[in-house]
Amino acid sequence: MYRWYNPNSCGKKVGDCVIRALTKGLNKDWYEVYIELCLYGLKMCDMPSSNSVWKKYLTDNGYFQKLTNLTVREFCEKHPKGKYILATGSHVIAVENGDYYDAWDSGEEELTSYFVKEKDYELF
Repeated sequence: MYRWYNPNSCGKKVGDCVIRALTKGLNKDWYEVYIELCLYGLKMCDMPSSNSVWKKYLTDNGYFQKLTNLTVREFCEKHPKGKYILATGSHVIAVENGDYYDAWDSGEEELTSYFVKEKDYELF
């Protein structure tokens, strides 16, 4: 089920979907994730929201990537427990216990992959 979620303290919801999703998945605030991604981007000579940067950040935080071709809604129906970060190629969404958290209803978006914490993967 869709749950409105926007931890951006200025209420902006364009261009920071990576940060919004990662705040939910990592239990960190918007500023902390933003700064950490900026540092990763600086080190990698790339933008903080580029796929290579945020994916490296997630893997360094104990997540690993799995491929999928489901929609966001279908993924949530098949994964009613756990925390995930979903990727469409141009958008990033957080999922917790079958609900997807976003600033808009992205349920029909087609996924390319998802990320799950290594310690949580054995449960599912």
